[in-house]
Amino acid sequence: MQTNTLRGQLGLSEIMKDLATLTCHVRVPSFPSVLEGVLSNLCYFDTIIMVTYKKALKPLLIYPSDPAEQSQTLRTYLNQAYLLDPVFNSIQQGIAPGIYRLVDMAPDSFEETEYYQSCYQKFDLVDEINILVDLDKNTTCAVSLGRKKTVGSVRRTELNNLKTVFPMLEALIGQFWMAQAGEFIERAPSTGPLKHALKTFAQGVLTTREQEILGLLLKGHSSKSIANELGISAGTVKVHRKNIHARLDTSTQSEIFTLFLSHLDALDREVV
Repeated sequence: MQTNTLRGQLGLSEIMKDLATLTCHVRVPSFPSVLEGVLSNLCYFDTIIMVTYKKALKPLLIYPSDPAEQSQTLRTYLNQAYLLDPVFNSIQQGIAPGIYRLVDMAPDSFEETEYYQSCYQKFDLVDEINILVDLDKNTTCAVSLGRKKTVGSVRRTELNNLKTVFPMLEALIGQFWMAQAGEFIERAPSTGPLKHALKTFAQGVLTTREQEILGLLLKGHSSKSIANELGISAGTVKVHRKNIHARLDTSTQSEIFTLFLSHLDALDREVV
């Protein structure tokens, strides 16, 4: 990863030069690495991943493509934990293309979830910016830029830089996918947890309402947020949470998360 520093407002000539360079690579495999360089002139980041999300399949990692750059935490995310990630769930709910900080997409109790504690937190990020681009009606590309604690949260100037060039980034990423999609689709995983994983988790053990509440809990919603989502009282949610633990023979969210990962493994075996 190249070293970059905090970015101020870029001049039009600098932006146009960078976009021209990126345009020249739109039909070649080096596009993602050139995109990294262009983005580093617009916004500081310590990590970058480029992923496509397609319905009923696991996420497809486009960049970095070198397995040596893929941590165990990233592999866990791509294979299973993405189902509980705010980016994935925002895409599933139809979020519009654009520039988003993770905090703007995450539920109110996201940092209290077992997914955050046992998976996301290992990325050691203090802030994350996501560039979301719709590639077709079923596929969305997310370029995620992570910042570590040494620098702090993203600045407004950096967000403005990204928002200024977003229309061009959106067009160029779309053109890149049209030219290169075949290569990536060939190595896309043909198996994996289906989008109904949360609906089938503990099926036959929990009621439909309890499954619904459990899914929201795993994603990071508090009892108050769940109550607002479902139009019920917070007290009713707490009763359901107590019943969920009783039916699953669990006492902590960590135990439920472990059961959920086992459920995903079972779905993998069924598809194979």
